[in-house]
Amino acid sequence: MRPNSIDIELTERALDLAAKGIGMVSPNPLVGCVIVSPEGDLIGEGTYLAENVTHAEILALEQAGERARGGTAYVSLEPHAHHGRTPPCTEALIDAGIKRVVSPIEDPNPLVSGRGFERLRSAGIEVVTGILADKAARLNEKFVCWHKMERPFVHLKLAVSLDGRISLKESVSTALSGEAALKRVHELRHENDAILIGGTTALVDNPSLTDRSGLPRRRPLVRVVLDNRLRLPCNSKLAQTTAEAPTLVMTNCIDPLLTEPLMNCGVEIIPVERGARNLEGVLDELKRREIQSVLVEGGTAVAGAFIDAGLVDKITLMVAPIIIGGSDAPVAIGGKGAETLAGALRLTDISIERHGEDIEITAYPNRRK
Repeated sequence: MRPNSIDIELTERALDLAAKGIGMVSPNPLVGCVIVSPEGDLIGEGTYLAENVTHAEILALEQAGERARGGTAYVSLEPHAHHGRTPPCTEALIDAGIKRVVSPIEDPNPLVSGRGFERLRSAGIEVVTGILADKAARLNEKFVCWHKMERPFVHLKLAVSLDGRISLKESVSTALSGEAALKRVHELRHENDAILIGGTTALVDNPSLTDRSGLPRRRPLVRVVLDNRLRLPCNSKLAQTTAEAPTLVMTNCIDPLLTEPLMNCGVEIIPVERGARNLEGVLDELKRREIQSVLVEGGTAVAGAFIDAGLVDKITLMVAPIIIGGSDAPVAIGGKGAETLAGALRLTDISIERHGEDIEITAYPNRRK
């Protein structure tokens, strides 16, 4: 049976249900499920939340009851066929008598990928894939990166003036974004497991780097500082609020005169081979801690380093309608940069939104050869 408008509509509904788990499931995927009876009635819905353990398919089937027999399940991600913390969702769908499963994409987890669909088909269930596949992959982009790239998803966010400057001068804290844009920034923080800045930003801005979106989250937002010189003051907001949210400092400094005062404040000092400039090592450490995604809000040097290393998966510029000008005002992206236009980082899938007077531009690096 070919997909139809109802398939598209109900797949969209499954994706909307999955999105309710943002901030609540990492490092697991966002999953939503809709069950429809043979007569076409919507009889069950479920959203996966890690704290509840029960998967979206099971929640939806429990709502549907016996009416699920002969029906269709719309699932935002391939149902798993392996035994983990819970029994396989494929078996629950089979036992419930589901005759058709519509699911946009395979689960990138090697334990699952393709096996769930294979198990369903072997039980005689019709499996339809590919509907809203791009949207489904984008919704779970952090989980996809976690498994395919074997590192956290990196989202670079910068507040800039219209002429691409991030402050008036080096080492001068400059607030560029308006209230509506700042609200949006906290929504971005809510979507991520960690937020990362450089030592200079920590020293100059003295930020708290908290998630003030007001939305529920399962784990506190981890604050990460790249600081080889350990300049983070003990009286900084990051050092004084470790009881509320973890503060990690990635460094190559092992001088106890610098490390011990911060450690006494609750800051975790993490030695990294080759120090904070070793961004792959930094991301490896974050992955070891099951941090699925990181929002990079660092300054020009940190932004340029991530761009140069090819480690940015998504970029958001919050553009304020002001022009700073001058030769002393630092630009948004530092680093080595491109030597030719052909070597410049091209962006794709560009979206533009307005927040008060500020403009949000979000795009993805085009890594196609």
